[in-house]
Amino acid sequence: MIPTIGIGLGLALIGLGVLGMLYSGIQSLIKGKAEFKKVGTMLVPFVVFGISYGVFGDITEAGVATMIFMMAAMILLIFLTGLRGTLNI
Repeated sequence: MIPTIGIGLGLALIGLGVLGMLYSGIQSLIKGKAEFKKVGTMLVPFVVFGISYGVFGDITEAGVATMIFMMAAMILLIFLTGLRGTLNI
């Protein structure tokens, strides 16, 4: 019983932290302290997860697919950045 309560409280604290970050990000956008392009970049994993959840219909498979997609995108972007630096584009 106690481990269940501890895990629940831990997840609740994580949820409160995420809500606080969302509130702070929206407030920064409204005040003009942050650019929408930079904040929108943070939404990419959530959009990818939503699409993969719609395709697979299972949270676990969607999470793994999102992780694989984001890792592949990271490798591709690192390669393109290195190529751009090499070719001085």
